Amino acid sequence: MMAAESNSGDVTHAWDMMKKITFAMLATKDGDKIRSRPMAAYVEPENNTIYFLTDARRHKDEEIARDHHVNLAFADTGGQKYVSVVGSAVVSNDRAKIRELFTTSAKAWWDSAEDPNIRVLKVTPQEAEYWDSPGTLVSYVKMAVAAVTGGRPDLGDNRKVAI
Repeated sequence: MMAAESNSGDVTHAWDMMKKITFAMLATKDGDKIRSRPMAAYVEPENNTIYFLTDARRHKDEEIARDHHVNLAFADTGGQKYVSVVGSAVVSNDRAKIRELFTTSAKAWWDSAEDPNIRVLKVTPQEAEYWDSPGTLVSYVKMAVAAVTGGRPDLGDNRKVAI
């Protein structure tokens, strides 16, 4: 497979693709099973975070409480653009963030941002892999290390970069 030269442009491109696709399949672990479901993503590269609104009555919140490791799969099949993100998740009752993220599409699930069952799911990405054309692996991106440490990218065989 041909990989693009690894640099901060790869990281930016991964974030841009996630922002444009807007929906992700969120995969969580339930014991030895992996469960996925589609969710509307609120992508904030400036905070190294992807947010989702979730419902406290659903099983994914319990699954994340038991195991915070998640995978997000973004797909634009028409444009042959895909992003797979490995990260850690936490569910909170941050009412200010819930009000900030509550949009018209959220009204399909809840009447208002004040619904006591709404929670915010915060995913901190660690690695991403993206494809930007049919059959061509473009880049594998290490996302968290430099954002936290200010360190240099870990460049390896898979063209890793850090944010």
